Amino acid sequence: MNPATLDVVRSRLAGLGRTWTPADVAAALRDQQIVVSDTLVASTVETLRRGSTGAGELEPLLRTPGVTDVLVNGPQQVFIDRGDGLEPVESVFETDADVRHLAVRLATSVGRRLDDACPTVDARLPDGTRLHAVLSPVAEPGTCISLRIPRQGGMTLDEWVSGGSIAPEMAAVLRALIASKTTFLVSGGTGCGKTTLLASLLSLVPTDERLLIVEDSRELTPDHPHCVRLEARHPNAEGAGAITLTDLVRQALRMRPDRLVLGEVRGAEVTDMMMAMNTGHEGGCGTVHANSAADVPARLEALAALSGLGREACHAQIASAISVVIHLKRTDGQRHVAQVGVLARAPDGLVQTLPALVCGTVPEAQRAARGLGSAMTRPNPVILRTATSRSTDSVTRFAPTQMSVSQGVGWPRLKELIGDAL
Repeated sequence: MNPATLDVVRSRLAGLGRTWTPADVAAALRDQQIVVSDTLVASTVETLRRGSTGAGELEPLLRTPGVTDVLVNGPQQVFIDRGDGLEPVESVFETDADVRHLAVRLATSVGRRLDDACPTVDARLPDGTRLHAVLSPVAEPGTCISLRIPRQGGMTLDEWVSGGSIAPEMAAVLRALIASKTTFLVSGGTGCGKTTLLASLLSLVPTDERLLIVEDSRELTPDHPHCVRLEARHPNAEGAGAITLTDLVRQALRMRPDRLVLGEVRGAEVTDMMMAMNTGHEGGCGTVHANSAADVPARLEALAALSGLGREACHAQIASAISVVIHLKRTDGQRHVAQVGVLARAPDGLVQTLPALVCGTVPEAQRAARGLGSAMTRPNPVILRTATSRSTDSVTRFAPTQMSVSQGVGWPRLKELIGDAL
């Protein structure tokens, strides 16, 4: 059915003033001089409902097993990610107006504004899906929609190991970090699994401890019985009612947290987080975007500058508040923990990241560890997906690839931090 006819049918049903039925759809079709059949009515009903509920035309993609992201670049380009990197799929849109209509409707469904005066939105849909949209002409080649689907049921650390994303040696160290209440950050690029790994680690926290999680958009879902989540709120159309991450961090400190968790360090709230970790709140953690573990101190310095914290004061806070960085990478579409580093002061007083454990191919790991320490070479299972492994029902092959976990110059300091927990 062409869009013009569908719009006429939609307008006719909207004028009924009540919930429409398939019989109403059939009547509206007859009014357009269209031969009505059960199949046509059923397909029209499905099209109308898909365009008014859920994610509309993208709903089938969101329900596809294994899909973690759905990206729309205007009406002609749609991509999905099933863990193997982005792959194009057939577009379900005809014009940019169709994409814009869906983006506006999704934003409106969660009380957010999206129009020419406010052409971007970042929100969480009722089912937990993360929505980001940018209208054209700000975005080219058209209105862009990004949907991040939350993992159902979470993921355990053992599943990370069995999937080849974490070496067993590193998994033991990560467990010890949680047990010893060592403060840490999970770093990496977009879509590398930072939030998923942090949730897996938080699930290891003893059940008698209280977790306070502060997030800009609720994504962390650790399997823990005592977990309180605080979510920031953007201002309304009048510019009022905003609740910032900085506000929530300060409130969380008054809620008797055993561990304070900042879902993503992205702004001035990093100062409050570091101050909290310097006031007796052990085991704090969070995630941060960074190109490498070595870049984390510079990234924190840049974020702290947003709150007016000077360079020397910032590095003093970092050195005292944060002990370990866990860095994730995405190689050939596969996510894996590439390095565990410790933060320490350099002779000039600035904080630097010292590699403690580095995982990669034998030459990569040994180079990253700067040739110091010992290398524990082992056959590590790395996921290799065949052309048929595009869903959770397909077979995933595990092929042994020679990998190495090397101890770097930060290993003695890391052992000192985790103590008897290892």
